[in-house]
Amino acid sequence: MLRVLGVDPGLAKTGFGIIDYDKCRYSYVTHGVIETSAGDDISVRLQEIYNKLKKITSKYKPHEASIEGIYFAKNALSAIPVAHAKGVIHLICAQAKIPAVEYSPLKIKQTIVGNGRAEKNQVQELVKLLLKLEKVPEPDHASDGLAAAICHCNNRGFK
Repeated sequence: MLRVLGVDPGLAKTGFGIIDYDKCRYSYVTHGVIETSAGDDISVRLQEIYNKLKKITSKYKPHEASIEGIYFAKNALSAIPVAHAKGVIHLICAQAKIPAVEYSPLKIKQTIVGNGRAEKNQVQELVKLLLKLEKVPEPDHASDGLAAAICHCNNRGFK
């Protein structure tokens, strides 16, 4: 059995999802969002992401991690705070000796839905179906974390 942490990095909201994968079957473990306050200094916000995600990795002990890559076609400046959060996530994985792989948003959508240009709600519905959940995981950042974890399970042998 493989336990995978999927992360949708962001400074304001970092979504995460954890699944177990065994013999081509997914099992839902948990999901959620780490939110930081826009009024706080960036260093405080990054420390909050660090502290909360460190607790999550210590509690659930994932074997591998999947991190959604940065998409900044619309606004390159918005990618900078996400890159800071991504650095913190990689640091946590390195400290815990959790191998971490990045997948582009296009690759995640293509893996989940079969179309790299799929709408967010399509991804959420497929995550719900694949994990046999009663409802779509919310908020959407957490659903994206679960999607990243599923993507990794399906692509890990190809890296």
